Amino acid sequence: MARSSTAPNEIYSDVVRDPDPGLINADIHPATPAERHWSVLNMASLWVGMVVCVPTYMLAGGLIDQGMNWSQAVLTVMLGNVIVLVPMILNGHPGTKYGIPFPVMSRASFGIHGAHIPSLLRALVACGWFGIQTWIGGAAIYQLLSALSGAPMGGAPIAALGINAAQLGCFLAFWAIQVAILYKGVESIRLLETLAAPFLIVMGLALLGWAYVKAGGFGAMLSTPSQFAVGGPKEGQFWSVFFPSLTAMVGFWATLSLNIPDFTRYAKSQRDQILGQAIGLPLTMTLFAFIGVAVTSATTVIYGQAIWDPTVLLGKMGGGFSVVISLFALTIATLSTNIAANVVSPANALINAAPNRITFRMGGLITAGLGIVMMPWKLIESTGGYIFTWLIGYSALLGPIGGILIVDYFVVRRTHYDIDGLYRYKGPYRYINGFNPAAIIALVLAVLPNVPGFAHAAGFVDSVPPLFDQIYTYAWFVGFGIAGIIYLVAMMVLPHGSIPTPEPET
Repeated sequence: MARSSTAPNEIYSDVVRDPDPGLINADIHPATPAERHWSVLNMASLWVGMVVCVPTYMLAGGLIDQGMNWSQAVLTVMLGNVIVLVPMILNGHPGTKYGIPFPVMSRASFGIHGAHIPSLLRALVACGWFGIQTWIGGAAIYQLLSALSGAPMGGAPIAALGINAAQLGCFLAFWAIQVAILYKGVESIRLLETLAAPFLIVMGLALLGWAYVKAGGFGAMLSTPSQFAVGGPKEGQFWSVFFPSLTAMVGFWATLSLNIPDFTRYAKSQRDQILGQAIGLPLTMTLFAFIGVAVTSATTVIYGQAIWDPTVLLGKMGGGFSVVISLFALTIATLSTNIAANVVSPANALINAAPNRITFRMGGLITAGLGIVMMPWKLIESTGGYIFTWLIGYSALLGPIGGILIVDYFVVRRTHYDIDGLYRYKGPYRYINGFNPAAIIALVLAVLPNVPGFAHAAGFVDSVPPLFDQIYTYAWFVGFGIAGIIYLVAMMVLPHGSIPTPEPET
């Protein structure tokens, strides 16, 4: 393919030799040494800022709703995050070593053009999460304004949407705040997370302290036995709930386990990205899941009912000053999660699709627009739908991509990329017209076993053979393992499956 300009060769000559202009711009070039200044503290703060949010707070609550006691729920959350930390660190390795984002990394395994498949699939899930977090932020504003006014606002729901005008207005207001922040770029995310992390931890512990003092303890919920215990309503059914729940916990961050190079590319060293993630992810997830359970348990004493949604709880707390502080804390928590976790990935995916036309700002705006269209309040209407359809469903899609990326980098290439070739159409990653058939075949075959189970969980079909429901229980693990094995075999046997060698450019 003929080059339309020599500008990229001049601009990026220090980090990439002779790149094609259609494959590089200021947002997806390899990070320079000057840009790689994120420390252990910055990486840990990134995770604290992303973890401390309403969905995390409610995560263990969804498991208790399914029958677990508080310790089983919190331990399930912890175990799921210890597991997902492994692919998080592994996929973070090439980001730190080469300074490249997720879409560029995907070019090695999927091909120069094939990389659009995993990056856009990941982007679609991020758009859904962006919408969910935006809905939660808007709901916080709605609850607190209702508390100040003394009555619910907005009247009857709008028929086509299922929410009322005031809820829609608060949702759009919070959406607009985030769009304004998107104009500050990636470096502003590091600053936001670093400043937000200690504040959010203090606010979480303060909420825990308030609940303990107000209730004179944490309430009866922490002493309530599991429904799976002998004589319980779900006796003997623990493992049938535990394993899909564990898969859902892994699925919660299966998104970031793919595009974590978007952040680790700025780390000073592998030590910084590994320690930062190990400190920031499982510990904070476990702590905040416990805070959610303990505070909710206390609400049964304080208000006579279990209030899992912190936006509803803060609305009940009332008081002018507490309303302002609560609104500010929820806003910071939701912003710090949403901007980092759910904008960077789709923005980079869109940039990768058209580097000459799309910038980070434009990619962020497209993400924000899709977040509205997906009507996120529908995705979290019930704990069953949230865990068994949304979380497990997309983990079945993203698990195979993770398996392909990790096997390609660590097994096939032994951690070596041709960094210049990642930015050339006719370089070593052209495969067949820019697509690697080994990766595409592995992705399709790894997703297929989970399709019947997903269709059943989502209500598209009334029943499927029990085997498919069982497979879907382990969706992320099944997809990850099958894709990795098939990809490795395919790279050895397909005509264009072996590690490609550079082709002379004409």
